[in-house]
Amino acid sequence: MHGAGNDFVVVDGAKEPIPEEHLASVARHACDRHFGIGADGLILVLPSRAANFRMRVINADGSEAGMCGNGIRVFAKYAYDRKLHTDPVMTVETPSGIKTLKLDTTGGKVHTARVDMGEPGLMRSEIPMRGDNTRVVGEPLKVAGKKIEITCVSIGNPHCVTFVDNVAGYPVEKMGPEIENHPSFPQRTNVEFVEVVSPREIKMRVWERGVGETLACGSGSCASVVAGFLNERTTRKVTVHLRGGDLLIEWMGDNRVHMTGPAEEVFEGEVGAATFKQWLE
Repeated sequence: MHGAGNDFVVVDGAKEPIPEEHLASVARHACDRHFGIGADGLILVLPSRAANFRMRVINADGSEAGMCGNGIRVFAKYAYDRKLHTDPVMTVETPSGIKTLKLDTTGGKVHTARVDMGEPGLMRSEIPMRGDNTRVVGEPLKVAGKKIEITCVSIGNPHCVTFVDNVAGYPVEKMGPEIENHPSFPQRTNVEFVEVVSPREIKMRVWERGVGETLACGSGSCASVVAGFLNERTTRKVTVHLRGGDLLIEWMGDNRVHMTGPAEEVFEGEVGAATFKQWLE
């Protein structure tokens, strides 16, 4: 499944449990685009005592994500389309809290979803980032011998946003890993490279922590709009153009960030028993 090109292998963790000690290995093998299925991450659909469902997202490198904006939309589509849930409003427990989704269910299938992503974290301790516990807005950072300006935001996971003149030609593959692994970020960080088209429109490329460059990032889009407003470059309601499609992000007056975007299912299949056994080793 994918949300604006950010793709995932989705598994019903209640029906097809994966042993915890093998979860990272299974994710790495499943997400391998040459020897596995191929994806940016593995999503588990799980029962919850606090919400309708619980979501876990394991990145392609085996690390666990705190939140995934595109992932939660495809998660909701998986659950609704398979009639695991019949209400167009859904709550999902994540490591960064319970998220509420409103689903567009035209024709009995989910096409888009609007997600309440919660309130952005703006203090260093919330991101987390080393240094005095202040906001990081337009702050200089020395990376790979260059000085760039960054704004950092937590959307349940860490994001470092930098504004560029031409995002299509920017060396994301070089600067992305340098910023992701910068000593300022003790838990590493996702990195967004943003070109402002107008106050209501931006272009964005993303280097995701534990994955690399992906076609889209929902939480990164939210962080970019928050950063755009804090730097007086955008309004609070912005269309984000990503390599895989568009997302609509709104930073509401109550401080909560809402994201609306597509969810698509590509194919369904089975992993052979012999192959799965290898993935456990």
